[in-house]
Amino acid sequence: MTKSIIKEKCYAFALQIIALYKELARRNEYVLSKQLLRSGTSIGANVEEALAGQSRADFLSKMSIASKEARETIYWLKLLRDSEILNAPLPFDLLSEAVEISNMLTSIVKTTAETKKLKAKN
Repeated sequence: MTKSIIKEKCYAFALQIIALYKELARRNEYVLSKQLLRSGTSIGANVEEALAGQSRADFLSKMSIASKEARETIYWLKLLRDSEILNAPLPFDLLSEAVEISNMLTSIVKTTAETKKLKAKN
């Protein structure tokens, strides 16, 4: 079985999101923290589904959703940072990790879509 870097990165990221969620819940912040928990853990779940996709179209669809979830997670992390709800820097450097994951997923989606177009022409 081949190793999937994106799968591993998304799993590790989800664990960090869960830790941040717990900290936010401890501080009685439930609205943004639940949004962050949903989007941040959904990235890896969609990558898992994509890797088990039944077709290239299924793979592309799930990776596209994962990419969108990553972008949403970036949004929630920026809101948490800029609203100063934490009154401290984001732990684990989550924002840069989210951006890196988002960039990787965007690249996967673009490459897959281009390859699909090329195969359709031939």
